[in-house]
Amino acid sequence: MADTMRDNTQTPLLYIARLALGNEQFDAWNHQPLLTSLEQGGLEWPSSCRNGTCRTCIGQLVSGEVRYQIEWPGLSTDEKLAGCILPCVAFPCSDVVLHPYSD
Repeated sequence: MADTMRDNTQTPLLYIARLALGNEQFDAWNHQPLLTSLEQGGLEWPSSCRNGTCRTCIGQLVSGEVRYQIEWPGLSTDEKLAGCILPCVAFPCSDVVLHPYSD
């Protein structure tokens, strides 16, 4: 799916995001990181730095697509291949399903 981020003069897009464990759902706006949307939806997810370096928020993208506004954040090649993301700096490009990551 193509990146659906629009320029700042247009209305942000809203996606549906879901946590695989517990099947909890929240609104995910394309103009803000998934972690922010999670918190606005009243859901808890581990976090700390909010800039993609501490890895506290690491999760696995079960389905959907995300994009980053920074160079690929602090994930190993194996983690990238496993579908890991850092929700503190990942912006949704579609509906998404997240799962806590365990290596």
